[in-house]
Amino acid sequence: MNLNWVLVPGGVCRCGDEGRRLDVPPLYWSATPLTAGQLEIPSDQPGDVDVPVTGISQPEAVVLAARVGGRLPRSTEWEWMAAGPERRRYPWGDQPWKPRLANLRESGYGAPVSVTAHGEGATPAGLYDVAGNVWEWTSTTVMGGGCVIRGGSFASLPLYAQATFLNAAPAELRSRGVGVRAVREA
Repeated sequence: MNLNWVLVPGGVCRCGDEGRRLDVPPLYWSATPLTAGQLEIPSDQPGDVDVPVTGISQPEAVVLAARVGGRLPRSTEWEWMAAGPERRRYPWGDQPWKPRLANLRESGYGAPVSVTAHGEGATPAGLYDVAGNVWEWTSTTVMGGGCVIRGGSFASLPLYAQATFLNAAPAELRSRGVGVRAVREA
């Protein structure tokens, strides 16, 4: 699987539930969370080459994003990419979650799956797995040494897949439910 970059135009993100206005530059986004195949990392299972790389801390995610020529997105940038200027409720739009749209707890997989398995849940720009499958590290820090993670995972409820939902995790956390998506300047 090749690493594809998708341009998301910049604009003014109305962030969070209160709609705080923040400028976001145009950015190229990895079309999927980074996979073993894209990073040319040996995999234990042949089918794992297109499954998100997980079990990485936030500092390790920074290194992987740089390895593909990018960086981690800021939380605001992530929300802009996921919600768009129209403030979609979910990355795919405003329609409620259904199993074909994202790998969430009620999907029943119990683990990350191929990054293109839920194509109907892609953003209008063509970014896959923005919701579900794995949380995505950001570069935004929080008090106590943690970092914001976005998007929900295979173990999350649909609420966590909403474009404005954010969570935080200790930067040193290594979980099979957290991966990385890279951005680079346009």
